Amino acid sequence: MNWLKKFGWLAIAAIILAAVFSIGFYSGLKTSPESQVAKILNTAPQISADREEVDFSEFWRAWNIAEGKYVNINKVTRQDMVYGAISGMVKSLGDPYSVFFNPEESKIFKSSIQGEFEGVGMEIGIRKEILTVVAPLKGSPAERAGISAGDKILKIDDKITPDLTVEEAVTLIRGPKGTKVKLTIARNGDEESRVIEVERDVIKIPIIDTETKKVVTQKGSEKKEEDLGDIFVIRLYNFSENSPESFRSALREMIVKNRSKLIIDLRNNPGGFLEAAVDIASWFLPQGNVVVTENYGGREENKVHRSKGYNVFKNLPMVVLVNQGSASASEILAGALKDHGKAKLIGEKTFGKGSVQEFLPLTADTSIKITVAKWLTPNGYSISEGGLMPDIELKPTKEDIASGRDPVMEKAIEILKSQ
Repeated sequence: MNWLKKFGWLAIAAIILAAVFSIGFYSGLKTSPESQVAKILNTAPQISADREEVDFSEFWRAWNIAEGKYVNINKVTRQDMVYGAISGMVKSLGDPYSVFFNPEESKIFKSSIQGEFEGVGMEIGIRKEILTVVAPLKGSPAERAGISAGDKILKIDDKITPDLTVEEAVTLIRGPKGTKVKLTIARNGDEESRVIEVERDVIKIPIIDTETKKVVTQKGSEKKEEDLGDIFVIRLYNFSENSPESFRSALREMIVKNRSKLIIDLRNNPGGFLEAAVDIASWFLPQGNVVVTENYGGREENKVHRSKGYNVFKNLPMVVLVNQGSASASEILAGALKDHGKAKLIGEKTFGKGSVQEFLPLTADTSIKITVAKWLTPNGYSISEGGLMPDIELKPTKEDIASGRDPVMEKAIEILKSQ
């Protein structure tokens, strides 16, 4: 009994000591200047069994050196050091689409996905570690100023771009209507860079155009308008919430006008909603056919998106036009139609933006956008591995562009007229 009593008192004492230690420890976290980082770094990371253990003491040593040695430390807030630490961690992933947003950046990003912004009207991305124009939007200030898909942005005003994320670049390019931004551009085929000044405006994104009459073609030096005959052209500029209904209306127009062959032009279409791409593909694929697969790298089961099976055009002669400005949802649609043998791709290799991002809050004011999956075509090809290669590779020359000639469209018409 005496032994039990003694053991009981020892246990109680141990519990009290542990409680006092815990209270002191967590009180220290609350009062320490690094508390916002400490709450994360002093918590064991939730890592999978195949990931290595991590020691955060090196981080704290670096923090203390910065605090004790940096000559201008009083000009840097500790909160900014916290944001810099998180941003650096996300950048270490080596993925241009995974980004940390501080309060101001988070606010801007939320505004952009709601469509409430003014700017120059172009989609940008990172290609081979260089800030690159995916595509200028049709009718946008960027297009009117002469910005082209594939242009490399070297400077935004006086800010060089090599270390900028896409979101940081977007923040610099956007601005109030009527203001201007200078972009230093390097274009493939040009020996020297050029500076293009663009006046910002309210961006109105078009969805779709159709063509049923004539297109301009050229043979040698002779330019002429060529009747499309039984060919119908749908130019799709983005995959917005309204794109599926607009596409359905275009198909209805095609039937009413008794056209039996189709060209879908996805050039300079930077993408949009995955669901819109699946819905549009469903007009040409039997129910259950794979449109695209989201691959989560083994962390969870793949998610397969399948055709809804509208499939009213079972044997429709069709070609799809693509270029380096065709990205994201454009690549999903083009890849699905190509892999299932429904259409040939004509033009240039696509951009290669084939991943899925998730937008998650960190605090009330900060957030993180992180790549959680890759898109695979029905045949299992990863779109982000470099884009889709067309069946017929064809790129307009400078002379073609200057004269208004479209050799890619000409080739599409030639192929369909032979069928």
